[in-house]
Amino acid sequence: MVLTAPPALAPLLARGALASPFRRPRPGAAFPRTRLVLPGLRIDRARLAAYEEVCGFPAGADALPPTYPHVLGFPLAMRLMSGPDFPLPLLGLVHTSIGITRHRPLPAAGTYDLAVRVEGLVPHRRGTEAAVVTEVRAGGDVVWESRSTYLARHRTSGQDAAHPAREEPAPPPAVAEWRLAGDLGRRYGAASGDRNPIHLHPLTARLFGFPRAIAHGMWTVARCLAAHGVPDAAVVRADFRAPVLLPGTVTYAARDGRFALRGDGDRVHLTGEVRPA
Repeated sequence: MVLTAPPALAPLLARGALASPFRRPRPGAAFPRTRLVLPGLRIDRARLAAYEEVCGFPAGADALPPTYPHVLGFPLAMRLMSGPDFPLPLLGLVHTSIGITRHRPLPAAGTYDLAVRVEGLVPHRRGTEAAVVTEVRAGGDVVWESRSTYLARHRTSGQDAAHPAREEPAPPPAVAEWRLAGDLGRRYGAASGDRNPIHLHPLTARLFGFPRAIAHGMWTVARCLAAHGVPDAAVVRADFRAPVLLPGTVTYAARDGRFALRGDGDRVHLTGEVRPA
């Protein structure tokens, strides 16, 4: 399906929230096969500048930050996940991981074709995960692509064939300490368009079981990559482990292409890896 403009996020979030109580997630459920395409996309430079500032990327760079295409594709992903044929409830859906491949830098002045699709559903030890794939093309060539997983928690048999236990490598050493302001979620939400209420205010976050507002997972990835640096052609993998409460203090750690974000008591919020493609 070809779109003429990015869909507005607020109505999609409301539609998905209203439909959530009626959805019964399971790995074998049908899912939307529609591929949404937004051709001829140009970058809003003011919005990009706000994103660069809140995430710590250099201002006015010629190329898009490595995580910015996710922001561009997020409204299309929300349209698919809030639709009547998406089997997982949007309320409570947890972004668990993202893998990004950047084949070459994306000039901020470029024109792009954006495509988003649901790749499928897989069982998880805590429920069912949906995989959402985003592609950015320039001149017909894929220049950036990502695969995000979103978890809907529900009772399972405890088996987890899709997520076997793995040996954790030694954590990288601490590099910097970041103090995060209480309004970080609102500032990132304004720059990215993702105004999920769990990120905006303590009162709205408490409605979903959080004691305070939490930072956007994609902000934590972007902030780490801004500090780490990413090659022109690169593969990035990040796993979201635990929410970051706002305000708060976190420790950024990195070595040999691996990075992590830790909190009080060495609680791990995020782990990731960057390597040349």
